[in-house]
Amino acid sequence: MLPGGKTLIEVKNLVKRYGKHLAVDGLSFRVGKGQVYGFLGPNGAGKSTTMNIMTGYIGATEGEVLINGHDILREPEEAKKCIGYLPEQPPLYMEMTVREYLSFAGELKKIPKDKMEEQIEEVIELTKLREAENRLIHNLSKGYRQRVGLAQAILGFPEIIILDEPTVGLDPKQIIEIRELIRRLAKKHTVILSSHILAEIREVCDYIMIISRGQLVASDTPANLENLMNRTAHIQIQVRGPQDRIKSILDSLDCIETADYSTGDDGVTAVQIQGREKEDIREKLFLAFAEENVPLLELRLVKSTLEEIFLELTQESGEVETDESDI
Repeated sequence: MLPGGKTLIEVKNLVKRYGKHLAVDGLSFRVGKGQVYGFLGPNGAGKSTTMNIMTGYIGATEGEVLINGHDILREPEEAKKCIGYLPEQPPLYMEMTVREYLSFAGELKKIPKDKMEEQIEEVIELTKLREAENRLIHNLSKGYRQRVGLAQAILGFPEIIILDEPTVGLDPKQIIEIRELIRRLAKKHTVILSSHILAEIREVCDYIMIISRGQLVASDTPANLENLMNRTAHIQIQVRGPQDRIKSILDSLDCIETADYSTGDDGVTAVQIQGREKEDIREKLFLAFAEENVPLLELRLVKSTLEEIFLELTQESGEVETDESDI
């Protein structure tokens, strides 16, 4: 079950085909209120396509997207009022100044005139654009242009902010600044961001949805995903002694599912042990070897990292890296 209270976005059996290419394949998920959601997947996994459908930029081949109860296809105006969107390539007008562009974006969003100036001021402060507000967008760095794109997404203060690869192409300092801004936004908005960068997702997201070949292959909190995969965590031991004696000790324990042996030239045998179910068998292993007066040189639990989980889930599906933006 997804975190958050009220369901703000519901995606049902979403399918998108480009000719013979299936970019999104029966995708379904819900987004609750008041969290930061990470859309994680390799390049070409279907992230940007899904976000473009969710925000009404393109239509789906099949399926349904509800934004705060409004169908994005049948009630686009009502649905889009709830969304602020920053595409991977921000739709900026280079000949405008920052303030002119935000005024233009505000008019498109139908922000009342008596509230326009106040909101522009607020987003300029929030995105730290004060020193650039009267400069032409053409003359801004990529980092500042990204902030302008974020400012237009925030303008109108919709409940949902959707960010597609918000830090791509930025330098480390700019990445840190954008991540800090996302955290600030999360205090008042539900934020969805896509990325193929694990560190970014881990850093800012409360909940992760892993996409591979257009399908949802895992969804949970970062901690729960690691715990889920760590049910198959194994134990690594190193013992100096004859392999047959080590094997005899391990065979006497009924808590072991499998054991793989490897003996080096130095006479040290490494054993990778898989216990039965979720039982922590480290104490039993220690006591069994101590009873036989065979000292353990190493005894450690080896858990999956989020990186390993990501690779396992996406490689299992035979992910082929392509740039979906070129499709």
